[in-house]
Amino acid sequence: MTPVELSRTVLRAVRRAVDEGELSVSVPERVVVKEPGPGGCGDYATTVALQLARPAGVPPLKVAEILRSRLAEAEGIGDVVVTGPGFLNISLDAQADPVTGLVREIRARGAEYGHGDALAGQVVALRVPYEVRAEVVADAVVRIVATQGGRATVEHGEPVNLRPVPAAEDPAPLGPDAARWALLHPAPHDRPRITADHLVQREGNPLFRVRYAHARIRSVSRNAARLGFAAEPGPLGFAVESVESVESVGSVGSVGSVGSAESADPGPPSVTADPVDPGPQPDPVEARRLAPLAAHPAPSRPRALLAPLADHPRILAAAATHRAPDRLARHLVTVADAVLPLLPSVLPRGEEKPSAAHRARLALAEAAGTVLAGGLSLLGIDAPEHL
Repeated sequence: MTPVELSRTVLRAVRRAVDEGELSVSVPERVVVKEPGPGGCGDYATTVALQLARPAGVPPLKVAEILRSRLAEAEGIGDVVVTGPGFLNISLDAQADPVTGLVREIRARGAEYGHGDALAGQVVALRVPYEVRAEVVADAVVRIVATQGGRATVEHGEPVNLRPVPAAEDPAPLGPDAARWALLHPAPHDRPRITADHLVQREGNPLFRVRYAHARIRSVSRNAARLGFAAEPGPLGFAVESVESVESVGSVGSVGSVGSAESADPGPPSVTADPVDPGPQPDPVEARRLAPLAAHPAPSRPRALLAPLADHPRILAAAATHRAPDRLARHLVTVADAVLPLLPSVLPRGEEKPSAAHRARLALAEAAGTVLAGGLSLLGIDAPEHL
């Protein structure tokens, strides 16, 4: 069960309670579920009981108990515990693996994962000034609106309805990809920074992190193929759902050497670097510069990546509805930062042989790569196979 599916399950429990007369309240459009906070337990928690208590005229704990009994009966839920003033803490059934379900969905839909019908049949008329940033934003909005079943048209002249703050300088010298990112990543009311920082291959450059994450996922997939295994959704094989920390994952190359950090088998054939395009070897300064991206601290749970992947459809719908490609750009940074810690554990190391867990981790990583590639494409930015 994915977070989106769990949110719908909670919403159905609220609707049942209303239909059966135990709660007199308007059913919310959606329910937020997230990891439990301090004092919580289980896999996910929701504050829906606290949100409904006042309009229902019922104490939060009573609302929580009403919903708890219904949630405990739902398919895919193992246990529900009420804590604090009325937090619902939900443990998923052992068979309802949220990672596997979500990865399968992303693999099945591919580049269309996240596409929906929020704007089905609607025509969004964009009127923009003759200005570079407005043109670039409108171009991205046209593509994003199409993912939600709508159609956007672009016209010029007054009265305008899409006028982001213009850039102070011409972004063209940055090149097409960095220029588009510089104009799309900031919120519309923020003035874009047109600086060479967008070209620097460092951890502090969000565009680099997103494109690096995608290229490194592709490199891991190529090296997995050389070891004779492919992605297959399933249990990740982490003790207590944790992703092990990796003390040393090798050096990370500069341009052309993404993936050199993944060591798989010390014997021939070597897979310490992509055999097709090894690229120049990094000097010590370069290796130290990129080390934070390779040896990133591992997340405590795969949900650190599961949550933004599951949230992708909502982000796309919001970006289309609000004509805000910046929301998608920032979301891609979140996905990249969440997948990078997983990558060192995807390939076998030393004498370790490929296992079902490695195949499952590869499937999760490739799912993130699908989201990154699709998002970059909607922004009009290249998703590189190599960096």
